[in-house]
Amino acid sequence: MFKHLGLILSLTFLVAACAPTQVVPKAKQAGVYFQEGENFYEEGLYQDAIASWEKVRDSYFSPELNILAELKIAEAHYMAEQYIEAAVAYEEFLKNHPEHARVADVLYQLGLSYVNQMLDADQDQSATIYALNAFRTLDVRFPKDRRNEKTKIYIDRCLNQLASNELYVGEYYLKMGHYAASISRIQGLMRKYPNFYNRDRAYYYLGQAYLLNGEKAKAIDTFNTLFNEVPGSEFILSAQKFIERNY
Repeated sequence: MFKHLGLILSLTFLVAACAPTQVVPKAKQAGVYFQEGENFYEEGLYQDAIASWEKVRDSYFSPELNILAELKIAEAHYMAEQYIEAAVAYEEFLKNHPEHARVADVLYQLGLSYVNQMLDADQDQSATIYALNAFRTLDVRFPKDRRNEKTKIYIDRCLNQLASNELYVGEYYLKMGHYAASISRIQGLMRKYPNFYNRDRAYYYLGQAYLLNGEKAKAIDTFNTLFNEVPGSEFILSAQKFIERNY
């Protein structure tokens, strides 16, 4: 019995001697991860920065540090040109902190995130609408924001992009011979977007649609409006030739 006991004790000491002496390090503090993210960000290592800041955000170390981490994550996505992810992060921030002191900054960056996703006038305009909503919200809620002038420029750009999309559809209807639909679409865009940059183009195609639809008086009025309002338009000569061929 004592022999067996001695063997057991020997094995116990042997196992203890072979056991690793390294102590598992404690998890890093949130502040360390945050600074780590800052360092990665400064080096342009945005994905590494995001990973560090996500650890801060998920640690719930403090509300203030968590909020700052959320902002940093969104900013890093934007700098990495990951505009979809940036928009999602900014939207989430606004949802979670609607009255935060940085809301104006977030709205502006959210608008830019969507602007960078905008497609050509003949494609889907969802990003344009989202950008417009962000900048309009910023303009209404913070009319004295330091970026107010830039905000209005972006609003104008979005409106003109949406108008261009409407005109594209109107032109398509015209080419397909759906003249009444073309008229309705172009008239609608001119009412909705009175400051449309390319109004001369809209007048030109609207005049064509009226004339081909048999509404000669309205066609002439539309072409005259083009001649009078935009006398230097590139469409004037084409409009005159169109009238000669089709009137």
